[in-house]
Amino acid sequence: MRILLVEDDRMIGDAILIALKDAAYAVDWVMDGETAKNVLKDKDHQGLLLDLGLPKQDGLEVLRYLRSQGNDLPVIIITARDAVEDRIKGLDLGADDYLVKPFDMNELLARLRAVVRRKGGQSSPLLTNGKISLNPSTREASRGEDSYLLSSREFSLLHALMLQPGSILTRTELEERIYGWNEEVESNAVDFLIHGIRKKLGADAIKNIRGAGWMVDKS
Repeated sequence: MRILLVEDDRMIGDAILIALKDAAYAVDWVMDGETAKNVLKDKDHQGLLLDLGLPKQDGLEVLRYLRSQGNDLPVIIITARDAVEDRIKGLDLGADDYLVKPFDMNELLARLRAVVRRKGGQSSPLLTNGKISLNPSTREASRGEDSYLLSSREFSLLHALMLQPGSILTRTELEERIYGWNEEVESNAVDFLIHGIRKKLGADAIKNIRGAGWMVDKS
C-alpha cells in the first residue's frame, strides 16, 4: 500500500517514514501543502497522513481541495493542534481520523489500518476471500490451517489484491503499491513476489489474467 505523508517537521517525518516502511508501506513524503495538492491530482495513493501547520498552504486547505475533487482517499490528520474546534473542523471537512502529536507510532499504524479497512467496506481486521486470509497487523497470510509470515513486499502485493478481490491489477498498479518515489523498481519484481506467495499459499492463490494483470478470487 502506498501512503502520502505531508509533514514539514523533518524529525517527525523521518520517524513516521521509518515506522511506515517497517510496516511494509511504500511512502512518498512532501513537506508543504502546495506540493501535496499537486501530488494528490495523480490519485496514486491509498492513504494520506496530513499535518495541518504546513508551509505555503495549510493542511485544512489541502483537505478541502481533496474532498472538493470527489477524492475519497482515507485521511488521518496528524497535528499538534489539540483544540476541540480544530478537531471538529478537520473531521467536518472530511478527515477520517484525527491524531494529536505526540503519538505512539503503533497507534498511528492501527488507525491507518482501520481507516483503510473502513473505506474498503471491511469491518473485520482480517481480509479474506473465503480461500485466503490476510492479517494486516501481523503480515500473516493463511490458507486452511497453515499460516505464513510474508516479506514486506510480498505483503504489499497481496494486500493490494486482497483489498479488491475479483479486480485485475496491472503490473504498473502493483509496482505503485510496492515502491515509493525514491525506490528503484527491481526487474521482474512482481513476478518474483507472486512466485513466492504462490509457493506458500498455493498456485491458485493469485491468478494471472493473460495480457491484463493479476487478481485474487472474489468470495
